[in-house]
Amino acid sequence: MENQYYTLIEKQDFFEIIENKFGELAVFIDARKGEPANPILEFDGKNSALLKRDGRLAVKLEGINSETAEVLAESEFVMIVELSGDTVERTYGVPVEMVEEIAFRGRQTRADELERIKSKNELIEAFGAVKIWKSGEK
Repeated sequence: MENQYYTLIEKQDFFEIIENKFGELAVFIDARKGEPANPILEFDGKNSALLKRDGRLAVKLEGINSETAEVLAESEFVMIVELSGDTVERTYGVPVEMVEEIAFRGRQTRADELERIKSKNELIEAFGAVKIWKSGEK
């Protein structure tokens, strides 16, 4: 894949990764403005990932739980769930690409945004979660 340079990297301090009975993973993060365009999740196989959301914005995920990392390393796709509080803004599937090292390029910021339907608990129930891992910095 070509090198992409991002003007903004937003660090996600707290996120959840859940697994359903089929072994599928969903990553819950804060909502960002705008729709994603050709998103991809780069994962280093250890404890960091970079959600390349579009050509301008990437979301940095650090402190991934070690048990979660094992499952994530075997995943080809994950579902990204963007939340405003407990309200689901959007969901979308993202391919997982394993990389040796994540190169964080760009200006790092932090932001959150808004709008839409279901609650987080309704989505977790509909997804059929059997495990939920709390990850990120303490």
